[in-house]
Amino acid sequence: MKKWILLCWLMGIMAMQGQEQTASEVLEKSIAFHDPDGQWKSFDHSFEVVMETPNRPRRHSKISINLPKQFFRVVAKRGDTTTDMQVAKDSCNILLNGSANYSQKEAENHRLSCERTKMYRDYYTYLYGLPMKLKDPGTIIHPKLLYKRFKGKKYVVLKVTYDPKVGKDVWYFYFDPETYAMEVYQFFHEEAKNDGEYILLTGLKKVNGIQMPKDRAWYYNRDDKYLGTDKLQ
Repeated sequence: MKKWILLCWLMGIMAMQGQEQTASEVLEKSIAFHDPDGQWKSFDHSFEVVMETPNRPRRHSKISINLPKQFFRVVAKRGDTTTDMQVAKDSCNILLNGSANYSQKEAENHRLSCERTKMYRDYYTYLYGLPMKLKDPGTIIHPKLLYKRFKGKKYVVLKVTYDPKVGKDVWYFYFDPETYAMEVYQFFHEEAKNDGEYILLTGLKKVNGIQMPKDRAWYYNRDDKYLGTDKLQ
């Protein structure tokens, strides 16, 4: 009888362990939700984003990404100023109000440079390519799943760090435990200082077959100060 009870107990433990998800499985389920047809690798599309920030005019941006051709372009308009920044592989081209003839001072005032153009490329490709971008080389998915409550809702959470050549921040990605939609992400420069920001994702919009978050609202971790919202049009 004792052996039977022990056997049942061991089988129960094994069943519970078998049901426990891994971090990789959660990531795959989220990718299946956001990119069910595997379109991201061949992404070639344009979309528009409006950035709303406190006490500043809206910035309207048209973003074009062609991953197979390594092409990126962002045309941004704020007030009376329009910048056109594009990079194709290692070459870049920058226009200010439709012209390539602008002074060094104008370039500095509007932060026009090939380095910044590539920064925008990496920024927009990363954010709008999530969670698929978490499979890129240099990304370290911590194997232990976390379960956290954030803004009153329970999430399954992945902790992500990067090879030092890729990045130094610590990231947390929050997924709905039923649909595996990505609803929050958060990063820290130094987690002990509670610095960095968190981003709340609301709504979905299909772009080239990919379910992208429609609105991204940015806040400081330390005091919940609102920074702005990117709205996918």
